[in-house]
Amino acid sequence: MGQPTGIKALQTGHVGLTVTDIERSLPFYLDVFGFEVLAEGKEEDRRWAFLGRDGQLLVTLWQQGDAGFAASSAGLHHLSFQVETIEEVQATERVLRERNATFQYDGVVPHGEGAASGGIFFSDPDGIRLEIYAPAGADTAPAPAGAAPTCGFF
Repeated sequence: MGQPTGIKALQTGHVGLTVTDIERSLPFYLDVFGFEVLAEGKEEDRRWAFLGRDGQLLVTLWQQGDAGFAASSAGLHHLSFQVETIEEVQATERVLRERNATFQYDGVVPHGEGAASGGIFFSDPDGIRLEIYAPAGADTAPAPAGAAPTCGFF
């Protein structure tokens, strides 16, 4: 077991993502997640964007990649966002379908057999695996991985 570090409260800050083309990725993240651009770097060799909601930094995009996301490499497995209701998940699914996004499963699925929580699993323009889920309301569909975590091996 880990030793105490003296940290009293800990929460995730922002998540930084490497992208290959910020001109393609930026509209995707703005449309799908309703982010606003908090700051942006437009120098040719230093393209980046700080994205958030209500002034809070949540995601940073860094144009530094020369190839798309590789699920077989160590690093980020997937990035998950929680919303309050399954209706919000379904509304986001419609936006993604309009953008012809790639989905892992067809529509909203539960996190596992018998779980009420669940959502949609999809990829951004570089293939980065993303999830939007709600804590309840997804138990109307079968779990694609049975008892195994739905988000574990997609």
